[in-house]
Amino acid sequence: MRLLLAEDDRALADGLQSVLEAAGYAVDRAGDGEDALYLGQTEDYDLVILDLGLPRLGGIQVLEDWRRGGRAMPVIILTARDTWREKVLGLKAGADDYLTKPFHPEELLARLAALLRRAYGRAVPEIASKAFTLDEDHQRVLRADGTLVELTGTEFRLLRYFMLNPGRLLSKTRLTEHVYDQDFDLDSNVIEVYVRRLREKLGKDAIETKRGQGYVFRG
Repeated sequence: MRLLLAEDDRALADGLQSVLEAAGYAVDRAGDGEDALYLGQTEDYDLVILDLGLPRLGGIQVLEDWRRGGRAMPVIILTARDTWREKVLGLKAGADDYLTKPFHPEELLARLAALLRRAYGRAVPEIASKAFTLDEDHQRVLRADGTLVELTGTEFRLLRYFMLNPGRLLSKTRLTEHVYDQDFDLDSNVIEVYVRRLREKLGKDAIETKRGQGYVFRG
């Protein structure tokens, strides 16, 4: 999953980026409101963490502009002010959830996972298909026969996106955009490599290739 972290506190952003990447997210960063607005308008993010106290353009204004422009990605707002009024303003502007600083990283991760599941229409607290259940905490997958399969970080990110989009045709470009950050080479054939590795671990029928179009998760 690809995520935008809009936070001007560099130390906090550095720490959060490490936590998020360890949890299987590809992270793009914005240090002010103008950069955040532009990235949110031009990139297809699965989630956004938006600090309300951004310089140059406040988080509320950024969020309102996104929503007016039809950008519907889930947004969790961060605020250093523990007041009900700012939380209400953020929710009215289009936020899906909020956290008050300071917060524990595990709470942020839990809220992000819940937002992600809701965004993909999943009410249950896990990502599962008929043959596999994803263990997000340990980045591995459980087969229907009870076998646990360990995954690398990239395999985990790719499989999570496949499992959130079962039966959908996903192009290599779309997969790359949602699995890697903005600095990744979109022309790379690395997706083919990792699809092959997932097939070796899950079975060749788990992912179907549509030649010249992309891939379909059939697990």
